[in-house]
Amino acid sequence: MKKPIFKVSRRMIWLSSLLLSLLSSVPKIAERPFPLAEAVVNSMITLVFALFVWYYNLYSFPDEKNRTIGFSVRHLVMSLLLGLVVMFVLACVQQLILSHIHFGPVMLMVETRGILINVMFYMFLHLLYQSYQTQQVGVELERIKSDHLEAQFELLRQQVNPHFLFNSLNTLKSMVESEDEHSVEFILKLSDFYRYTLESRKLDLIPLTDELEIIQSYLFLLKARFDAGIDLTTQVSEATQHSLIPPFTLQLLVENCTKHNVVSLEKPLHIRIYEESDFLVVENDIQIKRGQVASTKMGLENINTRYTHLVEQTIRVESDTDVFRVKLPIIASYSRS
Repeated sequence: MKKPIFKVSRRMIWLSSLLLSLLSSVPKIAERPFPLAEAVVNSMITLVFALFVWYYNLYSFPDEKNRTIGFSVRHLVMSLLLGLVVMFVLACVQQLILSHIHFGPVMLMVETRGILINVMFYMFLHLLYQSYQTQQVGVELERIKSDHLEAQFELLRQQVNPHFLFNSLNTLKSMVESEDEHSVEFILKLSDFYRYTLESRKLDLIPLTDELEIIQSYLFLLKARFDAGIDLTTQVSEATQHSLIPPFTLQLLVENCTKHNVVSLEKPLHIRIYEESDFLVVENDIQIKRGQVASTKMGLENINTRYTHLVEQTIRVESDTDVFRVKLPIIASYSRS
């Protein structure tokens, strides 16, 4: 992406120069009779010099590679010396037009004015560039942050536990060897799940109906492994079904349930998906596996990052002795900024 170039608008250059030219003639207003010719010539000389200082400083401003944040003493001195020469020439022009004025005092006044204008414009230009640099640093930091989140989000969208595929293939092998009548359906559900993975990997959000549909395919694959050891109930209104959700959010949460809890015929794991106020809730009974290593919460942090990145909302995690629940903000609409 091409970097923006530091510029000062012509409108600002001309307006500031005109304002200075008018201010330089203010002392003449107090004189009686009012010297109109002197006021006009004085204003024109100031205008020409102010424009010269603006454009000289802009065109001699160091390029992006050599530009520094601090003052350039060399640049300022060069501008002052050249300004003295230009002001001397303008003072001579003024003397030719207004031959009745005394050249010495006028020359001193004109040169002093030139130095003040030169220093003032250089300082102003430096402040403008400082502001520009600060703005660009802020933009760059936001871009880096956005790129980092995009890269992280891209990984999250493609996150499907490889152990799930390994376990599913082992389950399929067992089903085929035992000539299970559900083998073909298992293959179709597994195919649907991975087709969904490929189709959704580049999407930020998908309809909740699509996510619930794939969860049913995912549940079928889990039941092939755990049979009646796992149970999932869904209670979501039709309006909420038309809301949006990041792909694989429910899949990751259900996967976490089976990963951290006992799933068996003797102790079935019950998972519930329902809505509560402005949240979609995924809830499961707590039945920790023996020797279970403490969770790193990375899966929940990943999901939270997705919500923060996409809609600037956070998920809620609640837990007591019996139940663990994750509350996902319901996303009614979304527009990518």
